[in-house]
Amino acid sequence: MVLKTFGWSFAITALGLVAAVLYGGWEAFGIVAILCILEISLSFDNAVVNAGILKKMNAFWQKIFLTIGILIAVFGMRLVFPVVIVAISAKIGPIEAVDLALNDAERYEQLVTDAHPSIAAFGGMFLLMIFLDFIFEDRDIKWLGWLERPLAKLGKIDMLSVCIALIVLAISAMTFATQAHQHGGTHVDKASTVLLSGVFGLITYLVVGGLSGYFENKLEEEEEREHEAEEAAKRSGKPVSAVQLAGKAAFFMFLYLEVLDASFSFDGVIGAFAITNDIVLMALGLGVGAMYVRSLTVYLVRQGTLDDYVYLEHGAHYAIGALAVILMISIRYQIPEVVTGLIGVALIGWSFWSSVRRNRALAAAEGKADSSGKTEVSSGV
Repeated sequence: MVLKTFGWSFAITALGLVAAVLYGGWEAFGIVAILCILEISLSFDNAVVNAGILKKMNAFWQKIFLTIGILIAVFGMRLVFPVVIVAISAKIGPIEAVDLALNDAERYEQLVTDAHPSIAAFGGMFLLMIFLDFIFEDRDIKWLGWLERPLAKLGKIDMLSVCIALIVLAISAMTFATQAHQHGGTHVDKASTVLLSGVFGLITYLVVGGLSGYFENKLEEEEEREHEAEEAAKRSGKPVSAVQLAGKAAFFMFLYLEVLDASFSFDGVIGAFAITNDIVLMALGLGVGAMYVRSLTVYLVRQGTLDDYVYLEHGAHYAIGALAVILMISIRYQIPEVVTGLIGVALIGWSFWSSVRRNRALAAAEGKADSSGKTEVSSGV
């Protein structure tokens, strides 16, 4: 089951790591490996959401999502989007950005370094909003209860996450402006660029969230209409045109999943800029990671269990929050790439282990309950 589901992902992983070694040696191997782990960890909750929606779709639409959808996810968001970000930030054409990355690494690195403050501000704000909206939501299952319970109460204040994000952006921009002034005003004009980029990151998050909400509402409306039509057909004794109804609902499901995929892709791509500026390594790492999203989605759908490791979603969002903070700090200070990658991996590993311990504790409690129940029955006899 595991080999059948993850076979292609394992093969692509091996090819990607070999290509990394041939491209940049063992250092490139390490960066691609970290990017793979980062993308997989950040996309686990994506796979869970995908599986929850995908299981409602018929076989045709499942195949459409797992073929066309993965092409959009891998080639569109993981390959094209990083180039577009660099091209916009450095004010060059996409083709020129790719040409520089492949043929003039020093010039490309300089352009990316100059554009890093605006990239970091855009990505940091986007990721920070994902984390804040997650942490301020009151959830039934809490991982770090001592922290999440009071934050959930604060989350009842409207637009709190937006206010906090804007405050963080203002502090970062002022700090960057102070540094620029101390260095003779070389980058004073970029302070306003940092502020503007951060605002665009916030707007992007709100737009993507709005589209996701729109498609989710459409999906709920279609499912409700389908249910009402089925009930009416049963009462009248007429056959139900299930194909048309299922197809219409499935179409909105597909659109909704694509918007979700795009939103989840943002955090992986933006987070990758905190690890490396090399778009070749970025494409290798994120492309391999995206394959695992597909495999995980298929695995979860086929297994039918989405709640085995309940804290993984928390760990993924804490990793997103850590990346957001690192990106905002990196506007002024340089942070080693390995440190950035390991923080995310550590948080995911911690949440996984916490989930395992929770499952063991629940199993032990159920075992004790069964034993006590059997004892009561025996004593009663």
